[in-house]
Amino acid sequence: MPPVPAVAFPPIYFPPAPAPAEGPSVTIPDVPGTSGYNITEFIVIVGFGTPPQPSALLFDTGSDLSWVQCQPCAAGHCYQQRDPLFDPTKSSTYEVVRCGTPKCSVAGGMCNGTTCLYRVGYGDGSSTSGALSQETLTFSSSRTFSSFPFGCGTTNLGDFGSVDGLLGLGRGQLSLASQTASSYDGTFSYCLPSHNMSRPGFLSIGAAPDTGKVQYTAMIKKPEYPSFYFVELASINIGGYVLPVPPSVFTSKGTLLDSGTTLTYIPSKAYALLRDRFKFTMKGNKPAPPFEELDTCYDFSGQSAIVIPGVSFNFSDGAVFDLDFYGIMMFPDEVAQPAYGCLAFAAGDDDSFSIIGNTQQRSAEVIYDVAAEKIGFVPFSC
Repeated sequence: MPPVPAVAFPPIYFPPAPAPAEGPSVTIPDVPGTSGYNITEFIVIVGFGTPPQPSALLFDTGSDLSWVQCQPCAAGHCYQQRDPLFDPTKSSTYEVVRCGTPKCSVAGGMCNGTTCLYRVGYGDGSSTSGALSQETLTFSSSRTFSSFPFGCGTTNLGDFGSVDGLLGLGRGQLSLASQTASSYDGTFSYCLPSHNMSRPGFLSIGAAPDTGKVQYTAMIKKPEYPSFYFVELASINIGGYVLPVPPSVFTSKGTLLDSGTTLTYIPSKAYALLRDRFKFTMKGNKPAPPFEELDTCYDFSGQSAIVIPGVSFNFSDGAVFDLDFYGIMMFPDEVAQPAYGCLAFAAGDDDSFSIIGNTQQRSAEVIYDVAAEKIGFVPFSC
């Protein structure tokens, strides 16, 4: 592991682990996909079918339809996953969605005879397709969701590591968040465990308890991106220094909050200022070569502690989100170079929106109150 961090600003406070959410809710653990699944997203294990067949799914706030790889899957049509494929014939509650139904229409209305089909493509060129189905989804021994729509994928191409599929938490009608809204108050939250895994992470469906430490900001809708969760980032503070760019640099295109993107991407002008200020505060540390798109890296070999400037996101309505040490620094090659760390930000496409990725969200509980159209942050929660 990297040397023990010592963050200069702000001071790190570790409160007790949060209690399970009050009211109608269910909470399950989440783990990094790097823990045996060969991806940088985060994983939960749920059950599909009756009796439930365990499935390790990456969860993604930028996707709506959930899916798993299904039997039968011909050679070359499915990637190698760690667990057995879901077998619909072994479930007493499995059903295909019929053509002409509302769920089929929402999924695009493709049909093969009376069976509704689906196809989802992703930005990296990967895709999944098969029969649109519905099934009992099990989160715990006492919490199940019946008739949950999902894709029974028999052609799944691209880089999904070795997970069994995807759990969609987007704003669309077929997502888990939307399908469970009436029973679970239209709210979900997660805490992505910090890099040092000091405490377990979790995914909760249902209302989160009010700890008094949450900072809420408005959840912004963009009609051209109906499934995405946007926030209005206005400025970035690094070590008490606010980047000298007008809020419009961020607000003109908006900022996406996404659990399925690894890094945070900000406009090139803002990134250059952030990078230069970070380098200024890190004088005395040994620079190291870039790692892929991470261009500000250091060799911390021989150091017992690493002192870095704190970074916080400031939103236009006054909310502030303070980042964890491992939301600022990334150690991309822990095996070969465990003391090799990089600033975990990159310059984005100036013609597109900014993205707050999952690295920056680590150790914070992020609360999506879809009914109230607000997103909350509780730093240092796991």
